[in-house]
Amino acid sequence: MKLAVFCSGRGSNLGALLDARDKGALPGAEFQVVVSDAKGAGALNAARERGVPALVVPRSAFHANQDGFERRLIEVLEPYGIELVILAGFQRVLGETFLKAYPQRVVNIHPALLPSFPGHMVWGNELEYGVKLAGATAHFVDPGVDTGPVIIQGAVPVLPGDDVEALSERILKVEHRIYPQAVAWLVSGRVELKGRTVAIKDLDPSPEETGASFIWPPLGK
Repeated sequence: MKLAVFCSGRGSNLGALLDARDKGALPGAEFQVVVSDAKGAGALNAARERGVPALVVPRSAFHANQDGFERRLIEVLEPYGIELVILAGFQRVLGETFLKAYPQRVVNIHPALLPSFPGHMVWGNELEYGVKLAGATAHFVDPGVDTGPVIIQGAVPVLPGDDVEALSERILKVEHRIYPQAVAWLVSGRVELKGRTVAIKDLDPSPEETGASFIWPPLGK
Protein backbone atom coordinates (compact mmCIF):
# COMPACT_ATOMS: atom_id res chain seq x y z
CA MET A 1 0.00 0.00 0.00
CA LYS A 2 1.36 3.39 -1.01
CA LEU A 3 1.30 5.91 1.84
CA ALA A 4 1.62 9.67 2.18
CA VAL A 5 2.23 11.34 5.53
CA PHE A 6 1.16 14.92 6.22
CA CYS A 7 3.06 16.78 8.97
CA SER A 8 3.33 20.33 10.27
CA GLY A 9 5.95 20.02 12.99
CA ARG A 10 8.90 17.95 14.17
CA GLY A 11 7.47 14.65 12.93
CA SER A 12 7.73 12.44 16.02
CA ASN A 13 4.85 10.23 14.89
CA LEU A 14 6.41 10.07 11.44
CA GLY A 15 9.58 8.83 13.12
CA ALA A 16 7.62 6.17 15.02
CA LEU A 17 6.03 4.97 11.78
CA LEU A 18 9.37 4.80 9.97
CA ASP A 19 10.90 2.99 12.95
CA ALA A 20 8.10 0.43 12.70
CA ARG A 21 8.76 0.10 8.97
CA ASP A 22 12.46 -0.47 9.53
CA LYS A 23 11.74 -3.12 12.18
CA GLY A 24 9.51 -5.03 9.77
CA ALA A 25 6.33 -4.19 11.69
CA LEU A 26 4.63 -2.59 8.66
CA PRO A 27 4.87 -5.23 5.92
CA GLY A 28 3.51 -3.92 2.64
CA ALA A 29 3.72 -0.26 3.66
CA GLU A 30 5.44 1.93 1.07
CA PHE A 31 6.11 5.46 2.28
CA GLN A 32 6.01 7.44 -0.93
CA VAL A 33 6.09 11.06 0.22
CA VAL A 34 5.89 13.35 3.23
CA VAL A 35 4.03 16.64 2.74
CA SER A 36 4.16 19.63 5.08
CA ASP A 37 2.29 22.91 5.07
CA ALA A 38 5.23 24.57 6.88
CA LYS A 39 8.61 25.20 5.24
CA GLY A 40 10.50 24.88 8.51
CA ALA A 41 8.89 21.66 9.70
CA GLY A 42 11.40 19.25 11.21
CA ALA A 43 9.48 16.39 9.63
CA LEU A 44 10.84 17.37 6.21
CA ASN A 45 14.46 16.67 7.14
CA ALA A 46 13.43 13.64 9.20
CA ALA A 47 11.77 12.15 6.12
CA ARG A 48 14.66 12.86 3.76
CA GLU A 49 17.15 11.36 6.21
CA ARG A 50 15.08 8.17 6.18
CA GLY A 51 14.88 7.99 2.39
CA VAL A 52 11.39 9.41 1.90
CA PRO A 53 10.81 12.35 -0.49
CA ALA A 54 9.48 15.45 1.29
CA LEU A 55 7.55 18.35 -0.22
CA VAL A 56 6.08 21.63 1.00
CA VAL A 57 2.63 22.94 0.13
CA PRO A 58 2.51 26.21 2.14
CA ARG A 59 -0.98 26.98 3.37
CA SER A 60 -0.06 30.67 3.49
CA ALA A 61 0.16 30.75 -0.31
CA PHE A 62 -3.59 30.13 -0.54
CA HIS A 63 -4.71 32.71 2.03
CA ALA A 64 -8.41 31.97 2.74
CA ASN A 65 -8.79 29.62 -0.23
CA GLN A 66 -9.20 26.26 1.51
CA ASP A 67 -10.50 24.59 -1.65
CA GLY A 68 -7.44 25.71 -3.62
CA PHE A 69 -5.14 24.40 -0.89
CA GLU A 70 -6.81 21.00 -0.90
CA ARG A 71 -6.78 20.77 -4.68
CA ARG A 72 -3.06 21.48 -4.62
CA LEU A 73 -2.54 18.69 -2.10
CA ILE A 74 -4.43 16.32 -4.40
CA GLU A 75 -2.27 17.38 -7.36
CA VAL A 76 0.92 16.81 -5.37
CA LEU A 77 -0.13 13.28 -4.38
CA GLU A 78 -1.40 12.20 -7.80
CA PRO A 79 1.95 11.06 -9.29
CA TYR A 80 2.57 8.78 -6.30
CA GLY A 81 -0.59 6.70 -6.58
CA ILE A 82 -1.34 7.21 -2.90
CA GLU A 83 -3.76 4.75 -1.30
CA LEU A 84 -3.71 5.97 2.31
CA VAL A 85 -3.05 9.45 3.74
CA ILE A 86 -1.69 9.56 7.29
CA LEU A 87 -1.97 12.79 9.26
CA ALA A 88 0.84 12.97 11.80
CA GLY A 89 0.75 16.32 13.54
CA PHE A 90 -0.82 18.04 10.53
CA GLN A 91 -2.27 21.27 11.88
CA ARG A 92 -4.90 21.79 9.20
CA VAL A 93 -8.48 20.57 8.94
CA LEU A 94 -9.11 18.80 5.65
CA GLY A 95 -12.50 19.38 4.07
CA GLU A 96 -14.78 17.72 1.59
CA THR A 97 -12.65 18.49 -1.49
CA PHE A 98 -9.75 16.40 -0.21
CA LEU A 99 -11.82 13.77 1.56
CA LYS A 100 -13.88 13.08 -1.57
CA ALA A 101 -10.63 12.36 -3.40
CA TYR A 102 -9.57 9.91 -0.67
CA PRO A 103 -12.81 8.53 0.82
CA GLN A 104 -12.22 6.57 4.02
CA ARG A 105 -8.51 6.68 3.22
CA VAL A 106 -7.37 9.45 5.56
CA VAL A 107 -6.44 8.73 9.19
CA ASN A 108 -5.27 10.86 12.08
CA ILE A 109 -3.76 10.55 15.56
CA HIS A 110 -5.23 12.79 18.27
CA PRO A 111 -3.82 13.25 21.80
CA ALA A 112 -7.06 12.61 23.68
CA LEU A 113 -9.65 9.90 24.24
CA LEU A 114 -12.17 11.02 21.64
CA PRO A 115 -14.91 12.12 21.56
CA SER A 116 -13.61 14.05 24.59
CA PHE A 117 -11.35 17.07 23.97
CA PRO A 118 -11.28 17.44 20.18
CA GLY A 119 -9.36 20.25 18.51
CA HIS A 120 -6.38 22.14 19.91
CA MET A 121 -5.06 22.91 23.42
CA VAL A 122 -5.95 19.37 24.46
CA TRP A 123 -3.58 18.81 27.40
CA GLY A 124 -4.31 22.10 29.12
CA ASN A 125 -8.04 21.50 28.75
CA GLU A 126 -7.70 18.02 30.24
CA LEU A 127 -5.76 19.36 33.21
CA GLU A 128 -8.21 22.20 33.72
CA TYR A 129 -11.15 19.81 33.59
CA GLY A 130 -9.52 17.49 36.10
CA VAL A 131 -9.82 14.21 34.20
CA LYS A 132 -8.14 11.19 35.77
CA LEU A 133 -7.44 9.38 32.50
CA ALA A 134 -6.11 10.86 29.27
CA GLY A 135 -4.73 9.20 26.16
CA ALA A 136 -4.65 9.07 22.39
CA THR A 137 -6.95 8.02 19.55
CA ALA A 138 -6.20 6.89 16.00
CA HIS A 139 -9.26 7.53 13.87
CA PHE A 140 -10.57 7.96 10.35
CA VAL A 141 -10.93 11.57 9.22
CA ASP A 142 -14.33 12.96 8.27
CA PRO A 143 -15.38 16.58 7.56
CA GLY A 144 -15.72 17.34 11.28
CA VAL A 145 -12.94 18.16 13.73
CA ASP A 146 -11.72 14.90 15.29
CA THR A 147 -15.14 13.31 14.81
CA GLY A 148 -14.30 10.32 12.59
CA PRO A 149 -14.68 6.62 13.53
CA VAL A 150 -12.21 5.35 16.14
CA ILE A 151 -9.68 2.68 15.15
CA ILE A 152 -7.68 2.28 18.37
CA GLN A 153 -7.21 4.13 21.66
CA GLY A 154 -4.67 4.04 24.48
CA ALA A 155 -5.04 5.51 27.97
CA VAL A 156 -2.62 6.93 30.54
CA PRO A 157 -3.19 8.28 34.06
CA VAL A 158 -3.12 11.98 34.82
CA LEU A 159 -0.73 12.14 37.75
CA PRO A 160 -0.72 14.60 40.65
CA GLY A 161 1.51 17.51 39.78
CA ASP A 162 1.25 17.00 36.02
CA ASP A 163 1.72 20.03 33.82
CA VAL A 164 1.11 20.27 30.07
CA GLU A 165 4.65 19.13 29.20
CA ALA A 166 4.58 16.06 31.44
CA LEU A 167 1.12 14.96 30.32
CA SER A 168 1.78 15.55 26.62
CA GLU A 169 5.00 13.51 26.76
CA ARG A 170 3.21 10.61 28.47
CA ILE A 171 0.46 10.67 25.85
CA LEU A 172 3.00 10.91 23.02
CA LYS A 173 4.50 7.59 24.06
CA VAL A 174 1.07 6.03 23.64
CA GLU A 175 0.66 7.67 20.24
CA HIS A 176 3.93 6.10 19.12
CA ARG A 177 2.60 2.67 20.12
CA ILE A 178 -0.93 2.75 18.75
CA TYR A 179 -0.48 4.66 15.47
CA PRO A 180 1.91 2.16 13.85
CA GLN A 181 -0.50 -0.59 14.93
CA ALA A 182 -3.45 1.18 13.32
CA VAL A 183 -1.48 1.69 10.10
CA ALA A 184 -0.36 -1.97 10.12
CA TRP A 185 -3.99 -3.09 10.35
CA LEU A 186 -4.99 -0.75 7.51
CA VAL A 187 -2.15 -1.83 5.24
CA SER A 188 -2.92 -5.51 5.81
CA GLY A 189 -6.60 -4.99 4.97
CA ARG A 190 -7.83 -5.98 8.42
CA VAL A 191 -9.88 -2.86 9.14
CA GLU A 192 -13.62 -3.07 8.47
CA LEU A 193 -15.65 0.14 8.68
CA LYS A 194 -19.42 -0.13 9.04
CA GLY A 195 -21.01 3.21 9.79
CA ARG A 196 -19.14 4.52 12.80
CA THR A 197 -18.02 1.08 13.93
CA VAL A 198 -14.49 -0.10 13.21
CA ALA A 199 -13.76 -3.81 13.51
CA ILE A 200 -10.37 -5.49 13.19
CA LYS A 201 -10.51 -8.82 11.37
CA ASP A 202 -8.84 -11.83 13.00
CA LEU A 203 -8.17 -9.93 16.21
CA ASP A 204 -7.26 -12.36 18.97
CA PRO A 205 -6.51 -10.48 22.20
CA SER A 206 -5.08 -12.32 25.16
CA PRO A 207 -7.41 -13.20 28.07
CA GLU A 208 -5.58 -10.62 30.17
CA GLU A 209 -6.34 -7.88 27.67
CA THR A 210 -9.95 -8.98 27.25
CA GLY A 211 -10.68 -8.71 30.95
CA ALA A 212 -8.36 -5.84 31.75
CA SER A 213 -9.46 -2.57 33.28
CA PHE A 214 -7.47 0.51 34.13
CA ILE A 215 -8.58 2.49 37.18
CA TRP A 216 -6.91 5.68 38.35
CA PRO A 217 -6.51 6.62 41.15
CA PRO A 218 -6.10 2.97 42.11
CA LEU A 219 -8.63 1.34 44.39
CA GLY A 220 -7.58 0.86 48.00
CA LYS A 221 -7.75 2.33 51.42
